[in-house]
Amino acid sequence: MNRMRSLAGLCLLAFLAAVPAFAQSDAKQKEPQKPALTGSAAILEQWNDIGRKLIDMAQDLPQDRYDYKPNPASRSFVEQLLHVSASMYFFTDLAEGKKARYGDDPKRDELKTKEQVAAFVKKAVQDGADEIKAKGDAGMKGSLNAGGPRLTEVADLAYGLIEHSGEHYGQLVVYYRINGMVPPESRPKK
Repeated sequence: MNRMRSLAGLCLLAFLAAVPAFAQSDAKQKEPQKPALTGSAAILEQWNDIGRKLIDMAQDLPQDRYDYKPNPASRSFVEQLLHVSASMYFFTDLAEGKKARYGDDPKRDELKTKEQVAAFVKKAVQDGADEIKAKGDAGMKGSLNAGGPRLTEVADLAYGLIEHSGEHYGQLVVYYRINGMVPPESRPKK
């Protein structure tokens, strides 16, 4: 019983210690918080957030580092970008009721320059965002055949591709760090 009181007391102390931090953060807010995003708006925000990070990297990394790979069995930086961008079309194409356009990653010889790659990444993100907007809340609740044992909700497919994109973003961050560089998202904000 005394142990439970001690534990409860520690929890209370931890909570009370955190209250000033909450109060300070509330005091810093000058305008009321916006309501939580729901449905397609929440998905769109997450899609665009990871997309922005990938676009920033595609535009930022020097072209002479585009073909860097940490070991021979790994994808290069540019191959990672092409893979993650092409896979975004797995969402877009299926959500439009089409067959996925990329059975494999686009070939590097099809997108030779940094500008071409960055434009491809940007277009893949934008096309997905446009499809999410077009579907809206009702459309994102629909189902489609994504090749699994059961139908997939359109929203779940979008979230799956957002997660996939985030995983590859993490790999690209490591590529930056291995090369002694700071990824755009980790740089101090001006």
